[in-house]
Amino acid sequence: MKKSDIAVSGLILGIIMIIILPLQTWMLDALLILNISVSLFILLATLYVKNALEFSVFPTLLLVTTLFRLSLSLSSTKLILGNGGNAGQVIRTFGNFVIGGNLVVGIVAFIIIVAIQFIVITKGSERVSEVAARFTLDAMPGKQMAIDADLNTGVIDEATAKKRRSEVQREADFYGSMDGASKFVKGDAIISIIITLINIVGGLIIGMTMEDMEIGQAVEVYTLATVGNGLVTQIPALLISTATGIIVTRSASEGSFGTDLSGQLLANPDLMLICGGILLVLALVPGFPKLQIMFIAAVLLGTGLYMRKKVKEIQAPVQPDTAAEAADEKRKPENVLNLLQVELLELEFGYGIVPLVDKSLGGDLLERVIMIRRQCAMELGIILPSIRLRDNIRLSTNEYKILIKGVEVARGEIMPDHYLAINSDGVDETITGIETVEPTFGLPALWITRKQREKAELLGYTTIDAPSVITTHLMEVIKRHSHELMNRQQVQMLVENLAKQQPALVEEVIPKLFSYGEIQKILVRLLRENVPIRNFATIIETLADYASVTRNPDELTEYVRQNLSRVITNRFLKGDDVAVVALDAEIEQMIVEKTKRLDTGTVTALEPAQLQKIFMHTKELADKMAMQGKRVVILTAPVVRPRFKKIIEQVMPDLVVLSYAEVEQSMELHIDSIIKIA
Repeated sequence: MKKSDIAVSGLILGIIMIIILPLQTWMLDALLILNISVSLFILLATLYVKNALEFSVFPTLLLVTTLFRLSLSLSSTKLILGNGGNAGQVIRTFGNFVIGGNLVVGIVAFIIIVAIQFIVITKGSERVSEVAARFTLDAMPGKQMAIDADLNTGVIDEATAKKRRSEVQREADFYGSMDGASKFVKGDAIISIIITLINIVGGLIIGMTMEDMEIGQAVEVYTLATVGNGLVTQIPALLISTATGIIVTRSASEGSFGTDLSGQLLANPDLMLICGGILLVLALVPGFPKLQIMFIAAVLLGTGLYMRKKVKEIQAPVQPDTAAEAADEKRKPENVLNLLQVELLELEFGYGIVPLVDKSLGGDLLERVIMIRRQCAMELGIILPSIRLRDNIRLSTNEYKILIKGVEVARGEIMPDHYLAINSDGVDETITGIETVEPTFGLPALWITRKQREKAELLGYTTIDAPSVITTHLMEVIKRHSHELMNRQQVQMLVENLAKQQPALVEEVIPKLFSYGEIQKILVRLLRENVPIRNFATIIETLADYASVTRNPDELTEYVRQNLSRVITNRFLKGDDVAVVALDAEIEQMIVEKTKRLDTGTVTALEPAQLQKIFMHTKELADKMAMQGKRVVILTAPVVRPRFKKIIEQVMPDLVVLSYAEVEQSMELHIDSIIKIA
């Protein structure tokens, strides 16, 4: 723990002890002088800040000073009522010197000070804070757009844009805090009136019943002390209220309160020197306790001189403005071209997910994303481009989204310190948790705490930690959109890798028979139907064998699929949860008859009624099998397969459609059902 944090903790504890323990008059005098000094110090600090963010600890500091002032009011009340009106030299001096010993003048002065603070300054500060908070929140989207515009035009770099976005968010938080913190000042003004009335009434009762005073004497003693007490506490309150108005007319902190307090409030040693000088002048006022004032002034002056010397010693030489040079460099026309680049794959997340990415905080999300690239190479055979991870303050705290070519394709939300529990086995016994929907497959789930994880697993729930939820979602999105990630550059890398192993094959096919673009069309068609392209050599050999037969990408894809029969069989037909469904011969014949080859490609033109029947019967059958926990695989003739797939993907894009030629010969199939339209 830092020294500043320990000091602040001790300060808060000391304030609480003031409320509980009785104080001697000399101690109360010192604390009242300290209260005035702190209030004056804060007022001067607000005059020196350039913007509200330089004094972002002010809302919390306002609460602490208010609590300190109220604790002093309580202690002075106990001394006034329990010590015959004697509450120390400071209160006596305010009761005699400041108001000239005239009770009526003192009461009027007290009422005026309270009215100024409550009606004028506090009311105005409260209104300014409220309006500033509302307008700051309303202006946030516009400020974010302005930052993005400056970034896109090259006026600022990425680091500056990130810093400005953070300042916009902190500014909104600051004014939101000030909107609530201004209520402390308002409440302090109200409670001061109540304390004053209690002191007067209580003093009169004690003076006449316990001290045997006449009513006039009791009024003079206790009312004079009460008014002096009210003035000595309301003047610092007035200074703090003024400081509140200054700070909101000109958000939240990034560090601990102690660190920011030592860095912001004590950053300017001139403040301590000015404040110490003012206290020395105050010591010349007759009646004031000179010893306490001189001690506090000496501490301020000594600390100010020491800090001024220390600042001069550690002050670094002025460095050239590299930021301005970098900004000028980015304004050059040739650098604008960099802004046209679109990331192929991105993962954006709110600031609540940053600890999962930051290695210094124990996050391993980045390493898991790197493993996804390896997994994609093993499962799909694609070389996944680098996945860009970046925070986005426009997202909710724990929200993330996945973008492909700059366009959002998926979004989810997690709870970083919880586990996602999925009832995949139909467990009857439930557990308590926050209801949600699993973002990858849309399953109902619960967010549970770490303590509940063991119980959930014993009951049969599947539990997943937050990073695994994100990586699983990302992996499924990549599988679903892998064909969009397959560009000519990817094809070139696959070809170059194959050339190292089979140079003769590559030399025969590329570029003599097929270009990178033509091979890309074949690979895209395979990946769109979730067929791995890891066996790239077989794909190229097939294209070489059938190059003289056809140049149609659809037909070439079917030949490739047939030569990948072992891969397709293992991927789609293995497992007890597979339900094989065949197409009726009538449907196959109808599709063949309605298919026409045009210059622009092959087209199947079925009547709307026929399409509706095919859609309805296929969906009914798939839903029925899904209720039994099975996944449907459609089998049909090779000539019909691509046409039926194109038809059915309009309503069931994930339905697997295979041809008999794509099934490995050693595979024994059992037809579970047949799709008919009769």
